[in-house]
This record gives sequence, C-alpha cells and structure tokens, in this order.
Amino acid sequence: MTRGGRRTEGDEGSERRCIVTRETQPKEGLIRFVVGPDGQIAPDVLEKLPGRGIWVAADRGAIEKAVAKNLFARAAKQPVTVPPDLVDRVEAALVRRLTDLIALKRKAGEAVAGFEKVKDWLAAGNVAVLLQATDGSERGKTKLWTPTGARYFSVLTARELGLAFGRQSVIHGALAAGGLSPRVVEGAAKLRGLRKADGGKPAGKDERNA
Repeated sequence: MTRGGRRTEGDEGSERRCIVTRETQPKEGLIRFVVGPDGQIAPDVLEKLPGRGIWVAADRGAIEKAVAKNLFARAAKQPVTVPPDLVDRVEAALVRRLTDLIALKRKAGEAVAGFEKVKDWLAAGNVAVLLQATDGSERGKTKLWTPTGARYFSVLTARELGLAFGRQSVIHGALAAGGLSPRVVEGAAKLRGLRKADGGKPAGKDERNA
C-alpha cells in the first residue's frame, strides 16, 4: 500500500488470474506481462517492471492462445503490439533466469556438476534438486537417482547447464537445499511448461523419486 492508502499490485496476495484459462492460481505457475511505453507487450519474468501486470499460465499453448485471440489487448483495455516471437522471448528469458540462479548457487558453494560429484552428493544426502540435460544420454542419466523429497528437472540443454556452471557443457548437476533452490524449482517448472513436446508432455522427464 502506498503512503496515500492506494493499494498496489503487490498488496493483492500471491494469486493471480490467467487471462486465458480465467482461473486464479498462485503466481508461481504464471508469467507476468506488462505493456511497455511503446505499447508493446513484454514478458516480465522477474516481476519487477512497472505497470499493471497481465498474467498468463506458464504454458506454451496458453501464451499462444493469448496471442491468437488478442487477449492481451482485452486485458490491457487498450490497443497493444504483440511481438510475433513472444513465446520464444518468454522461453529465452526463463532460460536466462534459471541459468543465472544456478550460477549463483554454484558461486555460493551450493551446487555441483559432473556425474561423480553429483553421485557423491547423492550418497551424502546433500541433494535437494537434481538437474540433468535434456540432450544427455538416457543411460547415463538413469544411473543417478532422485532422493525422496527432492526435485528432479530435465529442462535445460547441456550447453545451457554448462553456462550455469561455467563450462562448455554439463549433463548432470545438483543443488543443495536452502538459499535460491526454491526459485530454481519455480523457474524450472515454468520453463518446462514452455518446452512441451508434441502431445502436451514436457520435453524431458518430469519429477522422479527413488
């Protein structure tokens, strides 16, 4: 709430309504968009840009439908310009956000990469999030397991995981609990919704438990 008593968007709680499904759900499952000064729709994955937020489910099909049916203009109550590559821009922004978060975990000593290091962390019970490249060998990936209560995601390519760990490519990565791990989980879940394969199934595996 501002000094004058006017409520701001942040005062309205942690749930928002998707303009496509019309369902209210936690912000963790939604992507925020805003209308820029030039009248163009822009994704706001950090949820920090000024302006009234327009929320869409973190799902490729939902964003494509919002574009096709001109729902952004309806929600904004004004004419807007929608970039033809909006979905790709959202995906790219989510990739940058996710790799940045993993890099911060690595710099804090709360992340490791490489099969043997991840395996050692698993044996020691240090893994809260297991990350594996979408284009890695399935045989190699099945040799590692997800501890009970931990999370598993395969949403980044080996090159993208490599960027997060300061290497050319990475197939296996692991994060310790605490710190930015919840944000990594949230970001990975959103990216998974943008990287759906044919049939509506996420590209790569979902969560798995031992």
